[in-house]
Amino acid sequence: MSTLSEILTYKIVAIIRGAQPADVLAIADALREGGVKLLEVTLNSPDALSAIENIASTMGDQVTVGAGTVLDAAMAKAAMKAGARFIISPSLDIETIQATKQGGAISIPGAFTGTEIYTAFKNGGDIIKVFPASIGPGYLKDLRGPFPQIPLMPTGGVNLTNISEFQKAGAVAFGVGSALVDTSMKISDAYLKELTDKARKFVAAISNA
Repeated sequence: MSTLSEILTYKIVAIIRGAQPADVLAIADALREGGVKLLEVTLNSPDALSAIENIASTMGDQVTVGAGTVLDAAMAKAAMKAGARFIISPSLDIETIQATKQGGAISIPGAFTGTEIYTAFKNGGDIIKVFPASIGPGYLKDLRGPFPQIPLMPTGGVNLTNISEFQKAGAVAFGVGSALVDTSMKISDAYLKELTDKARKFVAAISNA
């Protein structure tokens, strides 16, 4: 299955931001056990490139790892070299899209307005991250009117309460941060069990929508 197909199939991208390097594999494994197979390690996390490399080399046949908070082409190239199979940005940077595509990874640039979303897609974005999505599912539904051909991934504000509504509004995938992976918590056995349980609930929420 291609990386794009995996994202469109599994849909939930767990955002791992700020995790300590020693905890990343345990977090990744807990998410995998709960059915979440798409992992985004943000590049503003400690030793993020090594974390991506560790996940890719250790669990690459079980999960798909990508990089988030990628702000420029150089960061995209470094992330892909570490093993990132998709590149996610909080904003629209055309050079980053181009570098990602040239590197053979999936490009998921961030955008918010209709103009930004169309520009991102026209310049090669495979899926467009609608950020922040805290404005709600209604905004996504409105965007789908003029842009039915553009795959949208709401991020920022997606939680267990509203994820099914975002799906009904036309989202093809979902970026889920602290509502799923809260790295401010102590990463204990109890936390990891709770993380697995929470991952299962997110998977069920979109399966039942």
